[in-house]
Amino acid sequence: MRSPITLPFIVSAAAVSGCAAPEYFETKPVEVETPKGVVTCQLYLPEEVAWDQAVLAPPGMSIPEADEICRIEGYRRKKEE
Repeated sequence: MRSPITLPFIVSAAAVSGCAAPEYFETKPVEVETPKGVVTCQLYLPEEVAWDQAVLAPPGMSIPEADEICRIEGYRRKKEE
């Protein structure tokens, strides 16, 4: 008798094997101009805006603030499509 393979098992196996790694979905880094300076963002596919993050923030800007700027930029680009 065959044991059923469930979707969660397949998704988990793909994630562990690296198939679902964010690096697979990366775009080229993007620079976003802000009043505090330029934030360099690593954006991903439009469907993966939650992964968007800052790779470089200007002095005086926190990483969470820079990450939020990158997510906003990801949403902005998603709307343009």
